[in-house]
Amino acid sequence: MSADTGRPAAVALEGIAKRFGHFVALSGVSLSVSAGEFVCFLGPSGCGKTTLLRIIAGLERQNAGSVRMGGRDVSSLPPSRRNYGIVFQSYALFPNLTVARNVAYGLETRKVARAEIERRVDELLALVGLAAHRHKYPAQLSGGEQQRIALARALAPSPALLLLDEPLSALDARVRQSLRHEMRALQRRLGVTTIMVTHDQEEALAMADRIVVMNHGAVEQVGTPVEVYMRPRSPFVARFVGQMNFIEATAGERPGWAQLGAVQMRHGAAEPLAAGTPLVLAIRPEEIVVGTATAGVENRLVTRIRAVQFLGPFTRLSLALPDGAPPLECDVAASAFAALGVAEGGELTLALTPEALRVFPTRV
Repeated sequence: MSADTGRPAAVALEGIAKRFGHFVALSGVSLSVSAGEFVCFLGPSGCGKTTLLRIIAGLERQNAGSVRMGGRDVSSLPPSRRNYGIVFQSYALFPNLTVARNVAYGLETRKVARAEIERRVDELLALVGLAAHRHKYPAQLSGGEQQRIALARALAPSPALLLLDEPLSALDARVRQSLRHEMRALQRRLGVTTIMVTHDQEEALAMADRIVVMNHGAVEQVGTPVEVYMRPRSPFVARFVGQMNFIEATAGERPGWAQLGAVQMRHGAAEPLAAGTPLVLAIRPEEIVVGTATAGVENRLVTRIRAVQFLGPFTRLSLALPDGAPPLECDVAASAFAALGVAEGGELTLALTPEALRVFPTRV
């Protein structure tokens, strides 16, 4: 059973370590993925997420640790005996085979009966919305269509596990957004356990049941998208997943208070810190309250607008704090900014609500 969800574990990793020469790619990674779950490995380039996926697939051997699938230790088994389908960033379709033959390939290598192959190919092409393209070749398809065929091919043998290695990163933004919804809906419909590698935080937030945030070969945090975004456990997670402002301060004389220069601020941290202890207050740009909405709100500050960026649905303000602290970024709905009646160089009152202020006990 997965300790995180209470459901049977489809994949269980224990103490996975991997070195390439002197470089430590993975350092004691342990986690479990429940049956039917969609999990994203998220992190910057070089964090170990792709190496971990390749170890699960048997395409890379770990130096230490074990991989279990459906309760069975597969650590030393070749890829062909691990019962998964995989989709790569580059599609990896056979250019000389038609769409239908590409989807059928895995079934043909398993010597499945021809009638069953035809039935399965028809079913999957209908699922990915490309039944009319069965006689075309990959070069005749768009990038999004090729990735749908790669997904259909991976699902054709009805694998217990689906592995996705940056499957959308080669596509343009509009196609990527559309495929996110399609792939997630298909995964839910089929109930196949899925692990996806991505460096795109928005992609992970939109698609995953749980996100595994990785950095320097280790797991920084595992949680639902809401947990990871709203309650990051480290400055790295706070910075990597979404935008975050960091304000260096010290613990105040009273529990739950911080000292920022001459200003005292109340925060919502549960753990008391000794007075004078260096800490970092963190708040997301969209959580900052501005203008008349600050009336009656704690932690009010008068700032000066350093810069204004119109970004479509919202306007991003760079706000100078007192005492020479680094500026804050604040996101305001475009319509709300117009109503503020302010411009670059002008003053703006803001409030940092205690509930929105996260506290990290170390400097960033």
